[in-house]
Amino acid sequence: MEQLFNDLQQQIASRMGADVSLIDEDCGQLEALASGEDQYPVTFPCVLISIPETLWDNLKSDLQHGKTTVTTRLAFDCYDDTHYGSTQEHAATQRLALANRLNSYLHGWRFNGCATVLIRRASRQFSLPGGIKVYETEYTTTVADEIPQNSES
Repeated sequence: MEQLFNDLQQQIASRMGADVSLIDEDCGQLEALASGEDQYPVTFPCVLISIPETLWDNLKSDLQHGKTTVTTRLAFDCYDDTHYGSTQEHAATQRLALANRLNSYLHGWRFNGCATVLIRRASRQFSLPGGIKVYETEYTTTVADEIPQNSES
């Protein structure tokens, strides 16, 4: 899993490093920010990555395949007045375009150690207090894991 996480960070950084200020593991930074808790620093726009679940099947005693869920959250600190006629409507369009670009770099891409490409399963947008807009996308892939046999000494 650590290889998948590192590959995701590298893929996003190589394609979007100039467009986002932070690419990191999702440790609840946005929720902490919204509730006023002390948190790990987050800057915007950012991409937060999590691998919340893998469902494993045994292929043989030391080999498993797992259906893995990967979630990305592209978050913005929104200060623009994007209502129609405000002359800043383009800001919402730019955020949507960046979210679409992020998906284009991940959907269909095969990472090291993955048996299948990343497939987008779901996406949603939501807002958090303080003017934070989040574009969340969930992907699935299949990974293989060979379990080393531990020998008792």
